[in-house]
Amino acid sequence: MARQSSLPKLSRASRQDGDLFPTIEFFRQLADAAALETMPSFRNRLAAEAEVKPSLRYDQVTETERNAERAIRGIISAEYPMHAILGEQFGQSGSGPVKWVVDPINGMRSYLCGLPVWGSLIGLTVDGRAAMGMMNQPHIGESFWSDGSKSICHSARGETVLRTSGTELLSDAICHTISPEPFARRPGRGFARLASSVKFTRYGGDGYAFAMLAAGQIDICVELALTAYDIVALIPLIEAAGGVVSRFDGGRPERGGNVLASANAVLHEAALRMLNDI
Repeated sequence: MARQSSLPKLSRASRQDGDLFPTIEFFRQLADAAALETMPSFRNRLAAEAEVKPSLRYDQVTETERNAERAIRGIISAEYPMHAILGEQFGQSGSGPVKWVVDPINGMRSYLCGLPVWGSLIGLTVDGRAAMGMMNQPHIGESFWSDGSKSICHSARGETVLRTSGTELLSDAICHTISPEPFARRPGRGFARLASSVKFTRYGGDGYAFAMLAAGQIDICVELALTAYDIVALIPLIEAAGGVVSRFDGGRPERGGNVLASANAVLHEAALRMLNDI
């Protein structure tokens, strides 16, 4: 069963206190504003290459992404001026129990390569815990969102309720990570053991892979050195679909770090033991 939302039922009159929680329509408004900035440069190699900072070889930052974050921030600040905002490009503004966590282009390398597995991540935390989130992929017209009680995919085919898979055995599990390179530099053989124990491992899906875990297509997602804006929007999406997300030490993943997401608790525990060389 999907877990019940922890968000309190608040009236619109509470806006002056900054406590009004947004609707899915508001999330879509933010995603649409980001798409207006990101889509003109997508699959436009000359435009994308012109925007890459040459000094940043592995962490490309584009004017496109900055403009998209400005657009998101402007809409949030106008509607919810008491909410804090944490974004990849401009850091944190404001303070308080409700905070937006934003990554306008999650999967920059995929974006630059023209691969539609990047997305805009828009999350909301309450007292530090991820409560709502959206991953929007504007090129293929899919958005994945959660209000904390259910997870939904919206596409041209309509709306689908997301559920993680029932896979509990590592030998039956499909594993995903962006790249094997970070694990090759990490002490220990945890990931190598996990990769050799699962059905197969796939690479390069960025945030879209986490959405596919929520949809039951992938069973395990493993990533190193994530930031808060890499993962916050995806946590409620996976948890409300029946999955589990934590750091490798078993702690909450909102602040990022080495993160494991699994289809269910049984699979999660087995994967954690592998990753921690237990």
